[in-house]
Amino acid sequence: MWRSGTLLSGIRSPEDVKKIPEKDLSILAAEIRKKIISTVSKNGGHLASNLGVVELTIALHRVFESPKDAIIFDVSHQCYTHKLLTGRYREFDSIRKKGGISGFTRITESPHDYFDNGHSSTSISQALGLLTAWNLSGKEGKVVAVIGDGALTGGMAFEALSHAGQLSKNLIVVLNDNEMSISKNTGAISKYLSLLSMSSAYQRIRRLIDCIIDKIPYSEHHLGKFAYRFKRSLKGLFFSNNLFSDFGFEYVGPLDGHNIKELEEVFRQVKVLPNPVVVHIRTKKGKGYRPAEDDPSAFHGIGPFLISDGKVEKFDTMSFTESFSRTLLEAATKEPRLTAITAAMAKGTGLDVFSRHYPERFFDVGIAEEHAVTFSAALARGGMIPVCAIYSTFLQRAVDQIIHDAALSNEHVIFAVDRAGAVPADGETHQGIFDIAILRPVPNLQILSPASAKDLSVCFNWALVQNGPVEIRYPKASCPSELEPFSSPAISGRGLFISKDLIDPPLSAQVDEKGEKISVKKVLLVCTGGIFAETRQAARGLLLNEIACDIYSLRFIKPFDENYFLSFAMAYNAIVIVEDAVKTGGIGEYIQNSLYKKSFLSVKHLAFPDRFFAQGTRAQILEDAGLSPDAIIKAATNLLS
Repeated sequence: MWRSGTLLSGIRSPEDVKKIPEKDLSILAAEIRKKIISTVSKNGGHLASNLGVVELTIALHRVFESPKDAIIFDVSHQCYTHKLLTGRYREFDSIRKKGGISGFTRITESPHDYFDNGHSSTSISQALGLLTAWNLSGKEGKVVAVIGDGALTGGMAFEALSHAGQLSKNLIVVLNDNEMSISKNTGAISKYLSLLSMSSAYQRIRRLIDCIIDKIPYSEHHLGKFAYRFKRSLKGLFFSNNLFSDFGFEYVGPLDGHNIKELEEVFRQVKVLPNPVVVHIRTKKGKGYRPAEDDPSAFHGIGPFLISDGKVEKFDTMSFTESFSRTLLEAATKEPRLTAITAAMAKGTGLDVFSRHYPERFFDVGIAEEHAVTFSAALARGGMIPVCAIYSTFLQRAVDQIIHDAALSNEHVIFAVDRAGAVPADGETHQGIFDIAILRPVPNLQILSPASAKDLSVCFNWALVQNGPVEIRYPKASCPSELEPFSSPAISGRGLFISKDLIDPPLSAQVDEKGEKISVKKVLLVCTGGIFAETRQAARGLLLNEIACDIYSLRFIKPFDENYFLSFAMAYNAIVIVEDAVKTGGIGEYIQNSLYKKSFLSVKHLAFPDRFFAQGTRAQILEDAGLSPDAIIKAATNLLS
């Protein structure tokens, strides 16, 4: 017997959800919200979107037979309720922590998770492919794609809708509309007819009429065309114009996404349909927690916060994102051609400040990175200076556009690539470690890697006066304290030399007890800007161990002034290259080969090895990748020994 207050903790699988009396489902929903709010307040995570789909997820698991039926969440940042209902209640407190469960669906985590999802607009393609494979192999089961929260703005979703309509598979797409209605509701008659169209009786009659028409001679050319126009006209008389019906889908909605009973009734009807169907529901982001309801954008992805008022702890140090935001705003006051483009991440990229000051020069294209890049390139062709701000992991989705539309014609687009390098908490799908290897071979594209807020400002102002595309990559991290070299003018291809005299503490012993000079072995640490803080920490450790150490920060990843670098690098006893990106195809690989050609063999390249990296803190991820300060010290010491 279920007792109030113990529903959620007693759920081991979706079968337990089906056993809960209908009258107690509101209690279950409240318990789920309480658990999610409590956990996210400690761990951080996606709050508003998860609070909005509680009733929807309950209804899905009460009607469908997961994992026999597949429920696929787009982006899957709204899968917390799904995890709680599929046997992960006891592990839920570990979500987004190192060694804990993921904040997204993960194949290795549960048979109820069919895909590793962390990027947008993929669910319909995945659902259609999975359903087609099942049909071809004779496997029974329904496939449901849950898409929403802006994911439908991605072009890939529409490509999949078009294909699904052509295949006419019995795919179910749940459109979670939590911000605006995609199809305007025309009243009770529209809702009644859309629900009626989902009934088995309606479907039998429709198939019978279609079958009769198909058997009439020449119907394809005459009566068939008339029947098609008649049905379209009749539908247009009662229904609002609907994108999904044009794609070949049946359409239900919009429905109240927080009414479990109504959702269950509709899901049971569409479950037996032989045709593809879109179930359009409306939900409220942040439902059940007032701060998230009032500001769902702020609570979309949030760090630890106080439940009482929703306030997030503030830190005195400036982040690279904040530094970019200030630099961009300052430049915009002087350069009227400057425009800013984002793919639905205005707040995350720091462009929200720019959008308030210069709304006419700000463009949020939705979750459409490909369009964002090509749109930016065309802005440049038209005489503007576009700044396209995208996370490193999402820029991967627009590689062809960078090559074909920006680099090929040498358009002056500045790519502000946030979250480059190790990205904490979000796991494998969000690590920004591939952009250097992917983009370094692209002709005309220059790549910069600032190490501080001032360095970022210098790099950005240099990029403003270039003629072609420029990538400026920086991490999700606090900016380190400023050093004098960071303010030096940018010289193409050259990095920043930080001598041991600028690294705290200074070398503690230059002479022995007799006053004679000690012969000190010298190490050069070469690093990309995003991992300068850890490299500097390692340099301090080496200095404490009486090892003279300088740093060369790679302000320029491409072009790289090889002759300039070799002119001073050969004087060192050992060189350690530290790169916050994948090793294969990286800048470190190139530098190491340059040194080998000069017979300099005392060199070690530290970078992300050839595998994916799970969630954790920044320090934990770097340690796992062999990029921690201790790992850098060990590499240098081993080379000297």
